[in-house]
Amino acid sequence: MKKRKFGLLISSVVATGAILAACGTDEEKTDSTDTSNNNTGSETNTGSDDNFSIAMVTDVGGVDDKSFNQSAWEGVQQFGADNGLSKGNGGFDYLQSQTDADYNTNLNNLLRRDFDLVFGVGFMMGDAIEEIANDNPEAKLALIDAEVAADNVANILFKEQEGAFLAGVVAASMSESGKIGFIGGVDIPVINRFHAGFKEGAEAVNPDIEIQVNYTGAFDDASKGKIAANSMYSSGVDIIFHAAGGTGNGVFSEAKERKTKDKDANVWVIGVDADQYAEGQVDDSTNITLTSMLKGVNTAVVDIATKTKNGEFPGGTTTVYGLAENGVDLADSRGAIPQDVMDKVAEYKEKIASGEITVSEEKPKQ
Repeated sequence: MKKRKFGLLISSVVATGAILAACGTDEEKTDSTDTSNNNTGSETNTGSDDNFSIAMVTDVGGVDDKSFNQSAWEGVQQFGADNGLSKGNGGFDYLQSQTDADYNTNLNNLLRRDFDLVFGVGFMMGDAIEEIANDNPEAKLALIDAEVAADNVANILFKEQEGAFLAGVVAASMSESGKIGFIGGVDIPVINRFHAGFKEGAEAVNPDIEIQVNYTGAFDDASKGKIAANSMYSSGVDIIFHAAGGTGNGVFSEAKERKTKDKDANVWVIGVDADQYAEGQVDDSTNITLTSMLKGVNTAVVDIATKTKNGEFPGGTTTVYGLAENGVDLADSRGAIPQDVMDKVAEYKEKIASGEITVSEEKPKQ
């Protein structure tokens, strides 16, 4: 498949409180089992009839996962705001998947509602997007984190391994115990890229670093994340990087509980996809989020939607966002990371972006 790289300028990934609140309210949540909020008349766009409309289907992590799906939804909302659209038919919307069985149903639902561009969020949506694309050759679809060979599908990938490399540099540089952890969701290529980059970055600054790894098998089970984090922290791990969507919320819960019980506990979390600083707030003066690996899902959504609206739909191609395209990065640490470590991160960032260092995509052998 032909691959093209498009420049991307990440705008602030820290969503405003109003947007975050909007993402998490029950009034806005729409799933395949709830037809009461199907936007078929009660909520319609007030713009002109020729407005370009977009919508998305979440994976099972949910639209308010504080991570990947939420970032995509923020991008959809941003496109709507930029183009004077309202939530609902003819504007912008989302459907939430409770299980993978909802993917096809939700995609078909949005196409029947005549949205001009529909995003499928996440690797797990690949099979459903391929089937829907084949059945609806005139539809315009976009797939995040996977590839489908179809002219009516715009594929969107990220070089997660590059951003995760920087997270690994931070973790290995700041670990006092010499033990760090990686908690992944489902064992799939996109999560393997996070794992690979984190390990490579950590070992670049400390070849003797111990890295504990746990793939929980879920993106929507905070209890599994909490159990995995408890095991790691109890064994001496002091910094955990998670790439587990909603399951990662349990990692934050475990770290905050430990910090609440013992203010001197040396426990940190590195967030993923969006700036998860707020998730690490213990009290007014304590936060256990060391940094977050940013993945510009929101701005990629705006980028692809804008191109499609302008008649430049990149169907049949894959757009890849890495460090060179400003598609991945680390969030502001709010002073948690000392300047000498940040200087080290900047050095590696430049070498990766220039091609001097190529970060592996392959899942490391255990």
